[in-house]
Amino acid sequence: MIALDTNVLVRFLVEDDEAQTRAATSLIARAARAGEQLFVSDIVLCEVVWVLSANYDTSKPEIIALIRKLLHARQLTFRVSDLLARALEAYAAGKGDFADYVIREDAAAAGCGSVATFDKALLKEAGFARP
Repeated sequence: MIALDTNVLVRFLVEDDEAQTRAATSLIARAARAGEQLFVSDIVLCEVVWVLSANYDTSKPEIIALIRKLLHARQLTFRVSDLLARALEAYAAGKGDFADYVIREDAAAAGCGSVATFDKALLKEAGFARP
């Protein structure tokens, strides 16, 4: 199995560099044809959301739609896809960043009752608490 770095996934999604987009698309297509999966880490998915938002001015609804497609792509695999799906739904409804909700879901899976944060917006949501 091959793991994808953020820049490969971003090139595939935004198609802003012809040579790199072609290479990323080819890798993903080869994996799909061979029935192989490509691994996307939680960190890479968080970085993809940040890059799309910060560098490409992609709207939150567009980002949510893209991440949903990635989570359902048969040629991609994730450490815990249902954790990421829960984080994505919280991101869609909440005020925090996608990474904040991945952190909360990961903490809950590890048995933590809350995530200590100074983020005032997050303190209004379940699973976050003042330190």
